[in-house]
Amino acid sequence: MLYTLLAFAVALGLLITIHELGHYWAARLCGVRVLRFSVGFGRPLVRRTDRHGTEWALSAIPLGGYVKMLDDPEPGARANEAAQAFNSKPVGRRFFIVAAGPIANLLLAAFLYAALAMVGTREPAPILAPPAAGTPAALAGFQAGDRITAVDGAPVRSWNEARWALIDTLTSGGAPDIAVETASGLMRQRQLRFGGTALEPDNTDPMSHAGLALAPPKPFINDLVRNGAGERAGLRKGDEILAANGARNPSPSEFVKIIQEHPGESVMLRVLRNGSEIEVAVSPELESTADGKRVGRIGVMLGANYPTVDVRYGPLESLWRGVSRTFETAWFSLKMMGKMIVGEISVRNISGPVTIADYAGQTARIGLAAYISFLALISVSIGVLNLLPIPMLDGGHLMYYLLEILRGKPVPEQWLEAGQRVGLGLLAALMGLAFFNDLTRLFS
Repeated sequence: MLYTLLAFAVALGLLITIHELGHYWAARLCGVRVLRFSVGFGRPLVRRTDRHGTEWALSAIPLGGYVKMLDDPEPGARANEAAQAFNSKPVGRRFFIVAAGPIANLLLAAFLYAALAMVGTREPAPILAPPAAGTPAALAGFQAGDRITAVDGAPVRSWNEARWALIDTLTSGGAPDIAVETASGLMRQRQLRFGGTALEPDNTDPMSHAGLALAPPKPFINDLVRNGAGERAGLRKGDEILAANGARNPSPSEFVKIIQEHPGESVMLRVLRNGSEIEVAVSPELESTADGKRVGRIGVMLGANYPTVDVRYGPLESLWRGVSRTFETAWFSLKMMGKMIVGEISVRNISGPVTIADYAGQTARIGLAAYISFLALISVSIGVLNLLPIPMLDGGHLMYYLLEILRGKPVPEQWLEAGQRVGLGLLAALMGLAFFNDLTRLFS
């Protein structure tokens, strides 16, 4: 729990601080005086005032931060001091300052995605399991061992890239052209016709619904019990199981089932050891489980090897991929919001801080690359959310500034007050729904 909370606090603190830095840098560039930049909320623990008169503070509650600008000139201020107030700036500069926060989040996401692409990650290879009968993948002719190499002409290196390339089709429907390399090395073109499936919390994964799933991992001997049946038969650590009792390429669960079903009998295994295939005959020992069931065991601890690939790109291509991935993620988020509004997908997909904290902890435990990818995704979400034309959010202020540009004069004060009330109500309802969904997931 502590690890999850720490991962969540770091994520939220970093992303909101970057958001506020966007506002700060834009304000300084436009000549607006910044009174305070606080990392965190509440009572300041450490503070320092720089030569520009900005107080930099580290506050007690490390969940975000804020920038406080000089909104209106102080009474009796000189002309040069009055010009440093936010509200004295032309509408174009105010628009830029407000937009800079969400833009900073989107730029951060592009940088993180680009960094992951350039440093490289190890991901599952896009090799397919046999599709279930009647699924779109089966009807399109996909077969076990097919390796996806391109989607609609765009090269695909890993399973993660294949998922991302297909996500729009899998949720909205379509017929993408998918290039595959078969298990025998032949290149084939297949067209997946898919009607789409709604992204619902209780629904099957869209890839599985289409009949596309990763080939099962290959079991290998991760460790052996001293003087157990496996060690006595000659099995060694690192042996990869190629066949068991004639069943070729069994999954880890299939291999365990074969061993359990043959206590006291000889089970012939074919294993890969140091590049060579050898046969080993092992006799599972009869043991009783906690519920009294009699099964066979050979005293080994299994591991599972998914075929993996190193996904790495050059600097320029990484930069392009970072920008395009950020744009695609933002556009996909907006499309999903639109579908929620018209009722095409459930509002149960909205997540709150509990779910986000859970994902922060999970990705941090998986590894640095997964956590950075999570940060990029949440940074896009913060950027997109803040650009929505809802009063109280940055997008609401931008909406007012656009109206000011069109009208040639500021929006009436009554409009601002009414918008504040509407925006506050919308945000309260959204937060309530997010917490409700979080608690439903937590206790269901």
